[in-house]
Amino acid sequence: MNDDKVILKAEDLDGYLTAEDNADLKRLEEMYGEALNAFKTVDENKIISTFDNLGHEMQNICSRHPNIKVYSFVTEQGAHAEASRVIAKLRDINTDHQEFMYYCQRAYEMLFRLAYIEENNSKGHIVVKTPVTYPVQNYAVHKIPNIDDSIKDSVMMVMLRGALLPSMIMSKEIEEYSSTGYVTPFALFKISRDDTKSENNMQYILNLKNSFFDLKSLDGKDWVFADPMNATGGSIVTVVKYLQSQGVKPKSIKFFNVISALKGSLRVTRALDNCTCYTLWMDPVLNEKAYIMPGLGDAGDRLNGCDTHESPRNIIQLIADYGSNLAGLYRSQLRTIENTVLTK
Repeated sequence: MNDDKVILKAEDLDGYLTAEDNADLKRLEEMYGEALNAFKTVDENKIISTFDNLGHEMQNICSRHPNIKVYSFVTEQGAHAEASRVIAKLRDINTDHQEFMYYCQRAYEMLFRLAYIEENNSKGHIVVKTPVTYPVQNYAVHKIPNIDDSIKDSVMMVMLRGALLPSMIMSKEIEEYSSTGYVTPFALFKISRDDTKSENNMQYILNLKNSFFDLKSLDGKDWVFADPMNATGGSIVTVVKYLQSQGVKPKSIKFFNVISALKGSLRVTRALDNCTCYTLWMDPVLNEKAYIMPGLGDAGDRLNGCDTHESPRNIIQLIADYGSNLAGLYRSQLRTIENTVLTK
């Protein structure tokens, strides 16, 4: 660590894994090798049977880890088709930028329900004024879960840049279900991994100079991370361990992923106390470059478009590129982010 950068190494992450974790991961790698062989000849029957076996094995493993909650493992059977279809569209090489954003939003709405609503039996009401004014102004009443106690201290912890839009989506869901219209504060962390390295010697680099957060406002809060993919767990562990080194501790941590590798979820829940990982879909392995397999590509690029190395966009430019329609939908969140950046 120097004054501007904090670096976490892969070997530090692996130290959190137990012998049982490593045995489970090795077994999944061996099973996925069968899938790779089936890919070479495109043997669909073999591919289907291999993935069925992988799914059952991952479900068995996750059942021993209560802080890893996979949507298709913990919800009713009837909900699985929706998750499977959303993930299939996100994975598909033919899914374009606009579709990818749409299905990503659907994914985070499902994850929000999983974490905050499905086990909440307390009810509240919303009274809505409708556009119908004859013969008098009309109103409608709708019952919603009362989750105020679960969300009132939430802070969105944004690991730029692929995590920006998912974080805005989660914050919007919190605002919509809050009886007071609570808009979460935002803390923005510029963190990246060194993609010139392999999975076994990867480095995670937190750039403090280009991060925007207030330590005092984070202490004792519920930290909410929303990153489309959790491959290795290195980014969130780097951020949380740095904040803890500064004397800041969360009340709880929730980590929301559209897709996660088992290794990443194991590392995160082993490394961070009182942390729950919620993922729409679990994939079995990482390749040597630390990419999830079968994965869905670079989620950040598919959400935000690609930057050039010569002129990467800053956060204000990135938000501007979302366009007026998206900016209008998330105007409360964008206003809070803008204040966070400009008041540093």
